[in-house]
Parts: sequence; C-alpha cells; structure tokens
Amino acid sequence: MITVRVQTEFFDVGAELTPLEKLGGGAVASFTGIARQDGDVVAIELEHFPGMTEASLRKLAEQATERWNLLGATVIHRIGRIEVGESIVFVATCSDHRAEALAACSYLIDRLKTDAPFWKKEHREDGRADWVEAKASDNARAEDWG
Repeated sequence: MITVRVQTEFFDVGAELTPLEKLGGGAVASFTGIARQDGDVVAIELEHFPGMTEASLRKLAEQATERWNLLGATVIHRIGRIEVGESIVFVATCSDHRAEALAACSYLIDRLKTDAPFWKKEHREDGRADWVEAKASDNARAEDWG
C-alpha cells in the first residue's frame, strides 16, 4: 500500500497512521515536518509542479518499499502558505521490523528534500518574501543513501 498526496489542507497524523497500523506489520515509523520559527519568518510558501511532484514522491515510495520490503508507505506534502507551527510534511512506513521501518522513513524524508520538485519561499515579519536555496546538508544526506 502506497499513499501519496500533495495538498493545501491540514492532515491528521493519527488518521494517517491508522491504515498503516492495520497492515499487520510489527513496526510503523513516522516523521512530521513542521514550519519552524527561524528568525523573523512568519510563514513559508511551497509551490510545486503538479503531476511531476506526485510522480516523484510515488517513485521514492516505491523505491523505499522495494529496498526495505515495506508493507506500506505514506507521503503527504502540503503546498501553499503554511504558518509557523503548522505541519508541512508527513512520511510513514510500515514493515515487519523496526529497523526497516525506521530506515525507510529516514530515506524518504532525506530524498524528498532533494528529489521532489518543490520551491520554498519564506515570508518575513516586515512583509519581505525570499526564495530559499537548496541546502548542501540536504544534498549530502540524500547522497548518503546512494
């Protein structure tokens, strides 16, 4: 079972975990990314390339499912304006064993940061908005997975 969604709406982490918990595995691992307070940033705005983004996320989930023999994976990414403190991204994996579920979850979040076509703008208290460049540390983490 692979679930991939790109949406503007909020998501309920508990509701998203339930289908994975019912797959019969021994482990579910998850990550929720939240828009953090960073200096004078009050919100971020995420844009994407419809169709291409979903295909990219699905491909990553399929790769993780094969590499770690997952029973299921869920990837949800919000777009649009997201205020500080709101959830941005959710990744969850289900496997028979915790090591595989945890590794696959880490892989998915690390790879989607570099492989999925999203563009991020930071909105500041004074009304300025700046596009954010890719981070070298994100690229390095993604490369560690091979």
